Amino acid sequence: MIGKIIRMERIINRETGRTVIVPMDHGVSIGPVPGLLDMTKIIDQVATGGANAVLIHKGIVVTGHRGYGRDIGLIVHLSASTSLGPDPNNKVLVTSVEKALKLGADAVSVHVNVGSETEPEMLIKLGTVAETCDEWGMPLIAMMYPRGKKIEDEHDPEVVKLAARAGAELGADIIKTNYTGDPDTFKEVVEGCPVPVVIAGGPKVETEEELLQMVKDSVEAGGAGVAIGRNIFQAESPENMTRAIAAIVHDEIDVEEALKML
Repeated sequence: MIGKIIRMERIINRETGRTVIVPMDHGVSIGPVPGLLDMTKIIDQVATGGANAVLIHKGIVVTGHRGYGRDIGLIVHLSASTSLGPDPNNKVLVTSVEKALKLGADAVSVHVNVGSETEPEMLIKLGTVAETCDEWGMPLIAMMYPRGKKIEDEHDPEVVKLAARAGAELGADIIKTNYTGDPDTFKEVVEGCPVPVVIAGGPKVETEEELLQMVKDSVEAGGAGVAIGRNIFQAESPENMTRAIAAIVHDEIDVEEALKML
């Protein structure tokens, strides 16, 4: 569908086929977050640094999406839960594809915790949203996280492979999931998923070199880029961190060279 193709090119670099997405949807789940207090400022910083898109909730589109500086793709997150709820792993839909279209979104995203007690409900929502996205030509990003009582390690290649494949089979155009820890096993995830796979940043890492090496290894294994939040917007310089990550993802520079950008 031409509409979906056009919108995909607003969030993925058409020359490299890769993307740098900065999720900023944390406020619903845990409240005001350091780095996200001034949304207009942080969006401008990552845009200037070369991010392809930001991922935010519908209310922030109205209050924080800026009308100046470098353009940047807009992904509206459809899922939410709070840390105070009875089950924070149960992500419910809080808006629609149609609303995202009205807000000017280039894509939407849905969160699924694979293996959680509420997995069935979330899978139903993912499949239903995928059908609506196809109808309107809207790209869909599925955040597929292995989380549940049966899962001992959320980075286990076997559970990550299952989560990624499930998202693609239910209609997602891009999968966001955990990095497995090494390029060889992550390559298996990519090869087993028929749509582009980007890695999540996870908790704040101890060193910048560790983060950049993870990004480098993931793209060399065939990954389509990153969807990194806290490790960008809580960096000493979000703009420089975005620039360094984008240079690895799109220009394939070495980690040592990227560190100099910080």
